[in-house]
Amino acid sequence: MDLSERQLEIIKASGKILMESGIAGLTTKNLAREMHFSESALYRHFKNKEAIVTLLIAYLSENITQRFDTIFNTKQSPEEKFKALFKSQFSYFKQNPCFMNIVLSDGLIDNSDEVKNAIQQLLQTNFIRFNSLIKGGQETGVFRTVIASEELVHIVMGTFRLQMLKWKLASFEFDIEVQGQKTMNSILALIKV
Repeated sequence: MDLSERQLEIIKASGKILMESGIAGLTTKNLAREMHFSESALYRHFKNKEAIVTLLIAYLSENITQRFDTIFNTKQSPEEKFKALFKSQFSYFKQNPCFMNIVLSDGLIDNSDEVKNAIQQLLQTNFIRFNSLIKGGQETGVFRTVIASEELVHIVMGTFRLQMLKWKLASFEFDIEVQGQKTMNSILALIKV
């Protein structure tokens, strides 16, 4: 993704607003105020709020893809890759919790096809990568085969999402790296041979 310096500034300012005011506070008016320029100047970069949110999701998706690809290209076992993927996820979201306000906001999905499509693409990207990891682990005898890899991915991704929702509802108060890794280690214990 090739972003201008201004678009990166807008992403950072949007993240700040999301943390302070939630998704309802992310308006073009508030964003322009945070950026110290007029709303009309903001419209030179984005046509509306949905375009900003869509960019945030695309930015997150690219970040996840890059981190996952780095882990997948190592010589680690499927179990080690599984742990590394979730360690990477929890670390990234701990540093960037504003993305949870987007990914876990059902109202966004209901009100915008553009945002819904971006989130579906993000989920599909994650699903493909996790399925590849789980399937590879099943083929090498590391993970159980009694449940199809696609179903295991739903269980893993659902558990991850629930953990992140609990963290968001707790106002990001507990250490997501510690608690999240503990939860994913429990899932790993269930799926290992």
